[in-house]
Amino acid sequence: MPHEPVTYTYRTVSGHPLRADVFRPIGAGPCPALLWLHGGALIFGSRKTVRPWQVRRYLEAGYAVVCPDYRLAPESKLPEIADDVLTAWAWTREGVPDLDPERLAVIGHSAGGYLALLLGTTTHPAPRAVVSFYGYGDIVADWYTRPDPHYLTFPRVTEEKARSLVGSAPISEGPPERFEFYLYCRQQGAWPQEVGGRDPKADAEFFRRYCPLRNVTSGASPTLLLHGDADTDVPYGQSLAMHQELARQGVETEMVTLEGGGHGFDRDGDDPHTLRAFDAVLDFLAAHLRP
Repeated sequence: MPHEPVTYTYRTVSGHPLRADVFRPIGAGPCPALLWLHGGALIFGSRKTVRPWQVRRYLEAGYAVVCPDYRLAPESKLPEIADDVLTAWAWTREGVPDLDPERLAVIGHSAGGYLALLLGTTTHPAPRAVVSFYGYGDIVADWYTRPDPHYLTFPRVTEEKARSLVGSAPISEGPPERFEFYLYCRQQGAWPQEVGGRDPKADAEFFRRYCPLRNVTSGASPTLLLHGDADTDVPYGQSLAMHQELARQGVETEMVTLEGGGHGFDRDGDDPHTLRAFDAVLDFLAAHLRP
């Protein structure tokens, strides 16, 4: 990992510490910063999954990178997760020394992209920019509320198996084997119930506040969306719909489509298509975070 980070505890909830790693570029003085949010369906993953090659590129461009953990579902529910991310955002603005609070952006991948879009559409003042890698804006659309054809081709995960992988105490660093709980959710079309704790059909209004697509106003953050059109996890149409709604509301928005790209297309830092997409990210950030 380039430039080893400093680890902070940015919040403690019911005795459970939530930590964030802060990477700093070389040089003195307040610098612009990126709040980086990890993926994992809000069920697994951690701040440690940030890709080293991307951290290096961000640091070389002069940005600090702040990577927080947040509580995970199903032990914690969507309101608690969103509150952690909002707290991490406020802490990045006010609690991290030597960052410029007026030059902050949010970047997320997959579920982290969803959380970045949520911040960009509901937080005031909004981040200077949002970058969403294969994120999503509507968590109660059919893709998340009905059994998924792609994941139904996987071996079925029983409820007993799924429940054995999770507990009751809050956690914020989810091991990879929790993917099977996510797989169970996708096979059952039960992600909103397990993560939100509510039935999306009976309590649609509860979910509305957590759907970035339904909260876009002219005050939303300028947003760059990147998505592969062969994504079998998060539909490409999720980013396309966000792009169209942002544009309809007069918000600056750009979209990068990776033809034939799947979920997590940016794993390979040597792939020329990925590198071109990442250049677009750096250009977008420079346009919005320069002094």
